[in-house]
Amino acid sequence: MRIGVLTGGGDCPGLNAVIRAVVRKGVFHYGDSFVGFSEGWRGLLENKAMPLDLSTVAGILPRGGTILRTSRTNPAKHADGLQRCTEALKQNRCDALIAIGGDDTLSVALKLNQTGARVVGVPKTIDNDLAGTDFTFGFDTAVNIATAAIDRVHSTAEAHNRVIVVEVMGRDAGWIALYSGIAGGADVILIPEQPFDVDKVAESLKQRHARGRYFSIVVAAEGAKFADGKLATLDGGAKLDEFGHVRLGGIGNALAQEIEKRTGYETRSVVLGHIQRGGSPSAFDRVLATRYGLGAIDMVHRGEFGQMAALRGNKIVSVPISDAIASNRKVDPEMIEVAAGILDKLEDVKETAAK
Repeated sequence: MRIGVLTGGGDCPGLNAVIRAVVRKGVFHYGDSFVGFSEGWRGLLENKAMPLDLSTVAGILPRGGTILRTSRTNPAKHADGLQRCTEALKQNRCDALIAIGGDDTLSVALKLNQTGARVVGVPKTIDNDLAGTDFTFGFDTAVNIATAAIDRVHSTAEAHNRVIVVEVMGRDAGWIALYSGIAGGADVILIPEQPFDVDKVAESLKQRHARGRYFSIVVAAEGAKFADGKLATLDGGAKLDEFGHVRLGGIGNALAQEIEKRTGYETRSVVLGHIQRGGSPSAFDRVLATRYGLGAIDMVHRGEFGQMAALRGNKIVSVPISDAIASNRKVDPEMIEVAAGILDKLEDVKETAAK
């Protein structure tokens, strides 16, 4: 078979490991040939193809980013976009397409599959919020990076008797904030699933200081909301990408100002931003991404189109793409209880988790 491969949406540690696994097993076990489409769905729209063979994927396992490059292009927003994608697959003699991406990328994959193209999906998001799978690759790397940063700000926070707010990624789900906050010993963890009352946050920090702990670390996901439901956005939320998403950012700075105003404690914010998804993937993510790639090429040869490779327990299985993108995967109540067991003043969090 001749198979197309693309990576869409934000870059993510482990993408190259998926590409490598797909190509190596496809060539060695099935005798397949491959073509890569550059810059995600834009590459398919504009028929920007590149060679994808054993020499292309040699040495890419530990590399961050994606050799195919990526974009947030949505073919459905372009005139005859899906038809142009189908024509590009035919022009490149592709029997199938493997689309690696998050819910936006996979929503296009599903639409394309419904037009008659044969598409298999691979889940990708550092936010770990894609339904249908237990973990996505890139998440472990992001958590490790965020945890290391939290470890580092502890010493400067303590030296200056400061509160430091660490803003991490997490648009709709707080997996990175929760895991890195627990691992890094944060004193407050704020996630999108639970709008927070800044007065209660300030009171919690005051009680900590009253016990003689004159510094604190607050970890906040970029999608964390104030009690009124307000999100911190760049450009006032005026700019949307082709999938209709606002550009999030600024919760760390906004929260730092509110905390200092209410407590009088010197407060600073640190925004980790794209550092979380740059660089080499962790060993866990290299293995998981490789397993996803192997699962995807096997699914192609089993004819499981319109399906996505998924991790269930310790097995790679096939699930409908429609199920995977039906909803965002929120933080488990059990993990919220883990945080509640070690953080100060989280009675309201416990009550929410129990509902």
